[in-house]
Amino acid sequence: MSRNFKLRPLESKSQSRSEKNGAIDRRAFMRLSFNTAAGLITLGALGSVGFASFLMGQSSGGSSDSSIKFYVPKGSDVWYSSMDKQPMTMQAFRDEAASSPTGMAGAAGLWSGLPIIATYVPHEENKNKPLSENEPRFQMMDGYTAGGAYVGSGFEIEEKEEYASLNIHDNMVIVFARCPHLCCIPGWQLVQNDFTNDNWLPGGTDSGGQKSFCICHSSRYDHTVIEKNTARNRSNGQEFDFIGVKKTGGPAPYGMPLIPFTVNGDTIEALPDFLDWYTFCG
Repeated sequence: MSRNFKLRPLESKSQSRSEKNGAIDRRAFMRLSFNTAAGLITLGALGSVGFASFLMGQSSGGSSDSSIKFYVPKGSDVWYSSMDKQPMTMQAFRDEAASSPTGMAGAAGLWSGLPIIATYVPHEENKNKPLSENEPRFQMMDGYTAGGAYVGSGFEIEEKEEYASLNIHDNMVIVFARCPHLCCIPGWQLVQNDFTNDNWLPGGTDSGGQKSFCICHSSRYDHTVIEKNTARNRSNGQEFDFIGVKKTGGPAPYGMPLIPFTVNGDTIEALPDFLDWYTFCG
């Protein structure tokens, strides 16, 4: 069940952090897991909606299990409530999408303790139809910095070998779910407003629903729009390009990066191909 909410004021100054210098490798990623990441989240954001247990989720015993687990925020009533901590499956998303007017379904999860959002979109069914309301599909669009500089195109996932693991498949994308604004964790259909309604408009505008929504300061993201953009490593200040979903509104400077995945049988498993992309939040 969705809930209405009241936005709290924008923080006047950023929280202090303790971060590792430089990029991370696979071993460091698996070791740090979500325990370190959660420690960087603004405590005020935790208290504002009572999602502490979600934000402070634990990894599965330090395991390097590649499967993604459903994660149900405490106090929420979501379609995957009965599957909390269980591996995500494609069939679960297909079943849920069948009851949606748009054919979409999304869910929060944890991958080795890191927060993710998986979004199912009926891309194959709609990709050859004219663009129209409530017939969603993935759209490859150009990405621009906050200053208006062109970065690149979402089509690069199809054109460049280095991004091959990000190619759209199984009607799904998975994103690393930390808001680039203050590193809070956006939700999918956890609150009720015009941005989270079960309707869809083409073009990657801020209109229409089916957005992930950050309750802390109202940043919104369209997971059906794939673009290239530029982020900054908060530890060393180094800029880097990434492929991700589009930010459509709010104070976040850019969107959130994609996580490549594979489907093993019916189980959704993430791939650690672009770990440096997650350093915008430490």
